[in-house]
Amino acid sequence: MAVTTNIHVEGGDVTFERIQDCTAIAEHTQALHKEGLHGSTDMRHAASFPMVIVEKYLNDKGISFQEFMAEAVHVRSMLADPALSAFRVWGGRV
Repeated sequence: MAVTTNIHVEGGDVTFERIQDCTAIAEHTQALHKEGLHGSTDMRHAASFPMVIVEKYLNDKGISFQEFMAEAVHVRSMLADPALSAFRVWGGRV
């Protein structure tokens, strides 16, 4: 899964852009879903989000990765986002 990083410098601002083709991850996740490989009742495999998608969420919300991990509302928000449904393995409520 190759990730390309582009660096943009404009004036005094530096922006990092990371690009990844996530098709293979989405296809694998959907295969797990169709096969019913959702984990156990004690530990569900809810989704497999590529890091570039998590990074986009962090940038859009203006939060750090530490905040993302500390506050479950962020993970729930990503799990509930219909645009990210291709990365869901287990479709139940989290």
